[in-house]
Amino acid sequence: MNTIKSISDFHRLLSLPEPKHPMVSVVDLSQSIFIEDEVWKGFTNRFYCVALKREATGKIKYGQQHYDYDKGVLSFTAPNQVQYLDLQTMDCESKGFVLIFHEDFLLKHALATTISNYGFFSYAVNEALHLSEDEESDLLEILSKIDKECSHIDKYTQEIILSHIETLLQYSNRFYERQFITRKNNNHQLLVKFEKFLNDYFDKKSSEDGLLTVHQIAEMMNLSPNYLSDLLRFHTGQNTQQHIHEKLISKAKEKLSTTDLSVSEIAYELGFEHSQSFSTLFKKKTSVSPLEFRQSFN
Repeated sequence: MNTIKSISDFHRLLSLPEPKHPMVSVVDLSQSIFIEDEVWKGFTNRFYCVALKREATGKIKYGQQHYDYDKGVLSFTAPNQVQYLDLQTMDCESKGFVLIFHEDFLLKHALATTISNYGFFSYAVNEALHLSEDEESDLLEILSKIDKECSHIDKYTQEIILSHIETLLQYSNRFYERQFITRKNNNHQLLVKFEKFLNDYFDKKSSEDGLLTVHQIAEMMNLSPNYLSDLLRFHTGQNTQQHIHEKLISKAKEKLSTTDLSVSEIAYELGFEHSQSFSTLFKKKTSVSPLEFRQSFN
């Protein structure tokens, strides 16, 4: 697997001159020509990437999913994520901008800690953000400010650029919420599918299946774990793990109140390796132990 280690290397692979700043750059796709290089067949990099593609075409594989870029979208990738690019499908007249900033550029800044809160850096490519004209205009203005600031390398540069990046990420959060709302019908279908999957899983599961994980259910729904959790949190107030726990507790209450199975047997049937882990979760969610819950029915 090839690794693009620096902003300079990325510029070279796009036939661009040296970047104005060694740690951050705003790349104009209309000025870029992708070099025929083996690196695109499978690569990782050391920087965050926010790509605003306007009327762009081309196929990209990110993780296990392919995506055709044939209209304006905003997508995000984090360092060390595997990507593939099909140069045969790239349009030489693609329009858009790519903001890249090295992970080391965040050192000693609060964003180094908080950037992990922006879940869209782990979304799949088919979960990209589709922008309205006004939204696109807002982001282009921020990108322009970042590009301009890259020419000034002094003690103020990092703070100013990262404040612009933080603003861009906050806007992206807002726009994703708007997208969750405007795609209400599609999202409603996903929520129904999610609830059906949960019910079917717990109705049919055996003790050998183990505990249901967020990654398992996201994979079954062809969504990235972060996108699924953010979608659920927006529409229901709970993330995926909380929904799984809620269903676990519901099934546990059913077994405690309608069967003579021991707490250990119920824990095993629900997929817990250790009954103590089950008892701890049950008490955390209900404020009573499994035995106390059962006794309340006597």
